[in-house]
Amino acid sequence: MTKAVVLLSGGLDSTVTLAWAISKGFEVVPLSFRYGQRHSRELEAAKNVVHHFQLKKHIIVDIDLSAFEKSALTSKELKVPEHSTAKSIRGHIPITYVPARNIIFLSIASGVCETIGADWIFIGANSVDYSGYPDCRQEFFEAFERVLEVGTRSGVEGKSIKIEHPLLTLTKADIVRLGKSLGAPLHLTWSCYQGREKACGRCDSCLLRLKGFHEAGFVDEILYEVRE
Repeated sequence: MTKAVVLLSGGLDSTVTLAWAISKGFEVVPLSFRYGQRHSRELEAAKNVVHHFQLKKHIIVDIDLSAFEKSALTSKELKVPEHSTAKSIRGHIPITYVPARNIIFLSIASGVCETIGADWIFIGANSVDYSGYPDCRQEFFEAFERVLEVGTRSGVEGKSIKIEHPLLTLTKADIVRLGKSLGAPLHLTWSCYQGREKACGRCDSCLLRLKGFHEAGFVDEILYEVRE
């Protein structure tokens, strides 16, 4: 069975990606990060998702990105933007962008791959219904694969690690439908940028998630302070 490292934040997209990799017969090792983000709700969700799938191994790596003070996800001095509807989300790169986050995560994931003998990295990146992050695009992943070809032992020995992003060109509604068809535990996931008892329903992530569930014809089972 082919091994794969799956980046698992505990959010909707990464959980569906994990379910997709499992459905394809990969032996998956989820990889999560405690990186100094605003809250631990997503990480707790990741643990619950791993438990749901009864996976034997879950790697959680501690790194400190608090020096990235211009991101609202790593600085409590900055306010997470809120909107009234998903339509009001603009196309520019938002303040919730964490500089180089996917570069850092994929770099660590590639190291884990070489350690455990995995050939694949799965990431739940999406370039359709997303908030404009530059590290969620096809050209980024193609460039990073080229880095792995020349910058890892696996690459120079002709067994370069491949990056798989099955959700990249799907809408949020498509992702919800796929998750439902795979039996992914969407009710255990957490996407909100805030870490309160209920999801806020006003941040970019909440609004895009709610829009996806609505367009897919399903009710999101997690609790919200406000629903669009």
